Amino acid sequence: MTASLKRNVGVFGAASIGIANIIGAGIFVLSGVAAGLAGPSVILSFLIAGFVAFLTAISSSELSSFITETGASYSYTKRAFGRFASFFVGWFVYFDTIVGAAAVSVGFAAYFSVLLGLQDTTVLILSAVGIPIVMLVLNLIGVRQATGAASVMVLIKIFAIVLIIFLGTYFLTNHFDSKHYMPFFAKGFGGTLNGAAIIFFAFAGFNTVSMLSEEVRNPEKTIPKALILAFAVTFVLYVGIALVEVGVLDWHKLGSVASPLDTLVSALSDNRIIIDFVSFSALIATGSVVLSSITAASRSGLAMSRDGLFPKYLDRIHKKFGTPFVSIIICGAAISALAGIFFNNIDAIASIFNFGTLFTYLFIHLSVIKLRRKEPGITRVFKVPLYPAFPIVGAASCIALMYYLSYTAKIASFIWFLIGLLLYFVLIKRSFRKL
Repeated sequence: MTASLKRNVGVFGAASIGIANIIGAGIFVLSGVAAGLAGPSVILSFLIAGFVAFLTAISSSELSSFITETGASYSYTKRAFGRFASFFVGWFVYFDTIVGAAAVSVGFAAYFSVLLGLQDTTVLILSAVGIPIVMLVLNLIGVRQATGAASVMVLIKIFAIVLIIFLGTYFLTNHFDSKHYMPFFAKGFGGTLNGAAIIFFAFAGFNTVSMLSEEVRNPEKTIPKALILAFAVTFVLYVGIALVEVGVLDWHKLGSVASPLDTLVSALSDNRIIIDFVSFSALIATGSVVLSSITAASRSGLAMSRDGLFPKYLDRIHKKFGTPFVSIIICGAAISALAGIFFNNIDAIASIFNFGTLFTYLFIHLSVIKLRRKEPGITRVFKVPLYPAFPIVGAASCIALMYYLSYTAKIASFIWFLIGLLLYFVLIKRSFRKL
């Protein structure tokens, strides 16, 4: 008898995996990079990136309300546009999730070394390589255990961010300086969009919720609720952090530090316990992203393996734990290897990740439009409001942010596309030989 995935995750568990994957290196590391690109208008950068993510969450909610097989954007694109387009969406999802997790592992290593007071390169590499292995084991044991761990991690890092916002608000009521917000467009509106393009990394991850479609109870209702909940929580927290960061610290300083929230807390309080707690929360935040990224990437590999677009052994389910153990091991090992190789290039890896993520989100919006025409009579538990305006604006927004990413990200993504194109035709040729 073939083993199957177990449906034992509810709304909060699914939302926790989404929040766990969203709140990580983006806010704890890259918010400073975005401030350096945009100046005080990084606040608007957060709003723009959040708006694009919101539109994608809405489109994903409609699709997940009637497409309940695992694979998320890959499965949506397959149903809407067929094998060729879905292969490339899945190709980028798989690659980007692993690359993004490697970037987050590097962020984890940076905070880990700061917390312990160790700046040795060996410590950085070992911690960057080690965290994916730990999260690999948690994923192997079972998705219920993984979501349980994610839920605990989510509560810790949400408390830390709320604490920072509270301290920052109190500080600003007594030391408000309007000069920190002026000139608002210090790098022009183009700089604001550059900031939005890089900080989008902080919002990417809620699509992980859809990857659990075969492991949640009542997925038609649970997935849309979990998606909206995950987005709403992170959006409110991010805007609060952006307002406080710019109000307390000079944006030039924000753009030059590797751990902006640690620097922010040091400016707000000299209490060592609070400072160390925030650093610890950064470890929890980045660690939880690695945990949920392995969950997402392994399910993406599972879905593509089922369709013959990845090696067949990736669809093997562990009889005891009910998890795709081969896919999990490969994903965790790949993340660990990339983190060890690129432990000093988090900005570049994040940009590459963003390009691929925006590419896949583009197809989520296009799939909503296509399936509304292709399957108008199917029951949709959740529908995108203001259709077709939302998915059209969402698709256009994804393209705009892709344009404002670095040339390195565009070139690397194009090379990955060409590799995928070659692989696709090799697979197609083999399929014809078997007929």
